[in-house]
Amino acid sequence: MSHGSPEHPAVLLAHSYYMRYDPKQSRKLKPYPPLSTLIAAALLRRERRPFAFFDAMLSEGVEEFRDVLHAARPKIVGILEDNFNFLTKMCTTRMREAAFEMITAAKSMGARVIVNGSDAIDQTAAYLHVGADAVIVGEAEETFLDVTGRWSDDPDADLSQVPGLAIAGPAGAPSAIRRTLPRRSIGNLDALPFPAWDLIDVEQYRVAWSAAHGRLSWNACTSRGCPYACNWCAKPVFGRRYTQRSPGNVGAELAQLARVVGPDHVWFADDIYGLTPRWIEEFARDVRSRRAAIPFTMQSRVNLMTPSAVQALAEARCEEVWLGVESGSQLVLDAMDKGTTLEEARDATSRLKEHGIRACWFIQLGYPGEDWDAILRTRDLIRDEQPDDIGVSVAYPLPGTPFYGRVRMDLKGKANWSDSDDLAMMFRGAYSTDFYREIRDLLHQEVNVRGRLEGQWAALAAREGAHRSTPALGRTLRVSAGG
Repeated sequence: MSHGSPEHPAVLLAHSYYMRYDPKQSRKLKPYPPLSTLIAAALLRRERRPFAFFDAMLSEGVEEFRDVLHAARPKIVGILEDNFNFLTKMCTTRMREAAFEMITAAKSMGARVIVNGSDAIDQTAAYLHVGADAVIVGEAEETFLDVTGRWSDDPDADLSQVPGLAIAGPAGAPSAIRRTLPRRSIGNLDALPFPAWDLIDVEQYRVAWSAAHGRLSWNACTSRGCPYACNWCAKPVFGRRYTQRSPGNVGAELAQLARVVGPDHVWFADDIYGLTPRWIEEFARDVRSRRAAIPFTMQSRVNLMTPSAVQALAEARCEEVWLGVESGSQLVLDAMDKGTTLEEARDATSRLKEHGIRACWFIQLGYPGEDWDAILRTRDLIRDEQPDDIGVSVAYPLPGTPFYGRVRMDLKGKANWSDSDDLAMMFRGAYSTDFYREIRDLLHQEVNVRGRLEGQWAALAAREGAHRSTPALGRTLRVSAGG
């Protein structure tokens, strides 16, 4: 699990997402390398800085990190999460515990520790309290290079003038967090090197993927950020900006990826892949000219699936699109500030299917104002449009979002899911957690069985009153939607 330059490099670069600690993801077995971390590694290499690397994804656990730590004996440990991986954005408590164990282990070896990721930005005080010397706020790459360069020269270097950091207060008041000036976002993503894929045990990933799915999938990303304003969506790293690589730069990466790794499929981890049809059309032409078109999956919005965009996706060999449909109730969508309509969801799904592209939906249950009627509308939309797959979650209030501000007074004390299958309601929603889990399972059956499950829905309807934790919130929802 360790790769690097000399015997005792100055820097050990790692991340803390261990698939082994997430039962649901262990069952699904779709491991992806830590893309953000590998870009940081490529930058260290470009700067000719010696480093070792630890990939936690398929590791047996933190003990393997300790082994690498003792072998490398680095002066600096960087725990940089993959900010393109939606699983790290969930900020689960189990992965936080793993990060804390890694920080503690590194500090016990006398190393300086710098961390970055959605959870570290959200829980800065906790990460500093457990021993991290600095938290990178925002994009990691430039700040990480800056700090590691200073620490390599002087482990006690003053970081107060380094933009983009949160650091502990002085010895007399360590709990007083000091935040430096914000760092300007990276504007030219094409200037970044391609991820250092050679640091990954590709065969270990290939064996895992092939055994579970019959092919190897790999990850890439064409952009950073999302310009839309869904009020439940946290953007602690990239914010609401949208910065895009050029189609040619992405095409060159795929060509190189085909030579170095040889994946059968690519997962584009962008929040939104291909914001405009023109970009997708240019990308399709580029990968065809390079003979580098690899079947891929991506995420987008229903309003972006225009005829020209879908045609270009088909030409680029897109095989699956995940859409944030969220609900079958327009009132719920409006309350979320989603900025989409049910008609757009229907059109996008139909259009993708017409071009032989799988149309898959994200569904969100439990948003304030969603009552039993709204849940049945979601079920009926699924029945009518028959998406190829769905992912079902419940509304998850993350600090810093307008949604969190609205429900903050109703939070139950539990602030994060323990793992990705938790699906616990963090606030006093319309129904109990167990009832939402039953709804989730039945919605999945609607997709997988393609049959009318009237008996099961009738049984749920008969019990919904017993699971209701608040009265129906239709009036509250309409007020939220209007303002």
